[in-house]
Amino acid sequence: MDSTHHRFTELFLQLGLPADVRSIQDFLVRHSPLDPSIRLENAPFWRPAQAALLRDEILLDADWAEVVDQLNAALRGRAGQ
Repeated sequence: MDSTHHRFTELFLQLGLPADVRSIQDFLVRHSPLDPSIRLENAPFWRPAQAALLRDEILLDADWAEVVDQLNAALRGRAGQ
């Protein structure tokens, strides 16, 4: 596995979303809390390509998996609050 450490902003860029701090905060506020019964990649706000990216990164335990996990936690309100 690649030991590259990706940032939240980079993940948002990969997802084709605005990646400035304010836009990320707005996204998290708008889409939180994500119901615990919904897998991150199945959330209704993702486009198909975004959902596939998230699913693949977790399934493959790819170098983006850690930051995808952080996004999952942030959307569920477990971001170190």
